[in-house]
Amino acid sequence: MKKPQLSIIIPTLNESDCLPGLLTDLQNQKQVEFEIIVGDGGSRDDTRAIVERAGGVVVESPRGRGFQMNRAAERATGDYLLFVHADSRIPDPGLLEKALVTLKTTIYQEGHERVAGHFRMQFIRSRNHHKIAYRYIEGKTGFNRPNTTSGDQGFLMTAGFFRQLGCFDTQLPFLEDQTLAEKIRATGKWITLPGCLSTSARRFEAEGLHRRYILMSIIMGLYSTGVDEFFNRARQVYQTQDETGHLMLTPFFKIGWEMMRKDLGLWPSIVFWYRIGRYVRQNSWQMFYFFDILTHGDAVERYPFLRFHDRYFGPMTGFRICDALTAVASFIWFLLVLGPYFRIVESGK
Repeated sequence: MKKPQLSIIIPTLNESDCLPGLLTDLQNQKQVEFEIIVGDGGSRDDTRAIVERAGGVVVESPRGRGFQMNRAAERATGDYLLFVHADSRIPDPGLLEKALVTLKTTIYQEGHERVAGHFRMQFIRSRNHHKIAYRYIEGKTGFNRPNTTSGDQGFLMTAGFFRQLGCFDTQLPFLEDQTLAEKIRATGKWITLPGCLSTSARRFEAEGLHRRYILMSIIMGLYSTGVDEFFNRARQVYQTQDETGHLMLTPFFKIGWEMMRKDLGLWPSIVFWYRIGRYVRQNSWQMFYFFDILTHGDAVERYPFLRFHDRYFGPMTGFRICDALTAVASFIWFLLVLGPYFRIVESGK
């Protein structure tokens, strides 16, 4: 049997509804030899049978995407690895071939294999709500800026580079993709691959787009400031994809309050919020990019507001006093405005 050029790795947990679409798209890909390896976290539906009928291999693993993808990668025989989610779709039958050519060309130009690629992302939606918000999220996936690269966009790299990175981090109950993405950014190079990967908006639609985005902002801020204890506690309230429903944010705010009151103390809490302020200030470009989307819509090309940020606003605010002021504003917004608001709304009062 001919050795596959590419190993496609898919983490699953009760994905019998989504998998057939992705597997059909993969079977329609041209000019690329690949194998399909599914890391399953204990599915109780027909996931295994669907994968095996499509010629794929199912590898059992402890539950958790990081564990599942690492276990599946151990079975991979291809020189290149593509990590993709089960609810993704690949409408272009030439997408994988073009992606491999682009990655190989960049590796040759760079002179080393520490290069990884991701696709731009488009959402598959069942509702026509929040057009601007979805356009904003989709647009950011074309940038290679910190904290804008996630597993929904697909990760393509050599098997050797993946091993150099130490595989996916399984210390936290989630964020395995963000952790690896930032490690790649620090030690290698990200490129945006040609074409788009489509992914289901089911989690946004089930949980509520704004609630999910607020939680994502909290998670990324705490992750970037090294507050690992939050994630250990949040393990009990964070729902997996197959369990998700209307998202309740109050439990996450409660965890934050409890950590500050009982664990951190006054001075560590001040340091913590200063770091949050610095993180928010460093990501102020996203507000300017949102203004581009809001004012230019689909016609946005040159991003005038974003260019203004990068050229003027960012350099002018890159100081400690600005970090401190942003920290105060963040504290007021998240814990004195959003926290009480969701506590009232979610308690039904």
